[in-house]
Amino acid sequence: MKTKWTTQKLIYTGMLAALAGVLMSLEFSVPLMPPFYKVDLSDVPSVMALFLMGPASAAWVEIIKILIKLITVGTNSFYVGELSNLIGVALFVVPLWLIYRKMGQNRKAAVWSLSASIVIRTAFACFVNAFITLPLYAAAMGVSLDEVVQMVAAVNPAITNLTTFIILATIPFNILKLGINYLIGYFLYERLHAVSPAFRAV
Repeated sequence: MKTKWTTQKLIYTGMLAALAGVLMSLEFSVPLMPPFYKVDLSDVPSVMALFLMGPASAAWVEIIKILIKLITVGTNSFYVGELSNLIGVALFVVPLWLIYRKMGQNRKAAVWSLSASIVIRTAFACFVNAFITLPLYAAAMGVSLDEVVQMVAAVNPAITNLTTFIILATIPFNILKLGINYLIGYFLYERLHAVSPAFRAV
């Protein structure tokens, strides 16, 4: 496991964290999704950090990007979205790295670990949304959980209760967001690893 913190590794981690913070601020809405579900590409630098420099670097990129967004932009979800992202840091880093390392840290291992991570993080997102973030979001807005679901129904009438919210919003949103981030992150990692001796030496 890559745990030694060299000056070079600190610089690369800081650069990727800064990039992730900027990308997290450039979020956009998805049709038929709740207004607080927004897609961004901030996991791309995290994926690159994990494969190039190890789990500690990826975790710091994830944590720092959340702090950057809070400082520069603030929150549009009463800090509930940021809390959800923070909870997901360990879930992103640990399983992905364990699978990647166990399978030999090659291309096949990267693809399998990213695929497994999408399943794990989506399943966890369902649990967190149902029992943590949605209730907190409702409390922050001063409304009931049912009222939050009704707000979502305005953009997707098929969503009528918490169960349909999870099935029609949480699951497809996370698969879409993670899939885009992981695909871009993987190809950029492959490119950097192939052409840059500096990154191979980190």
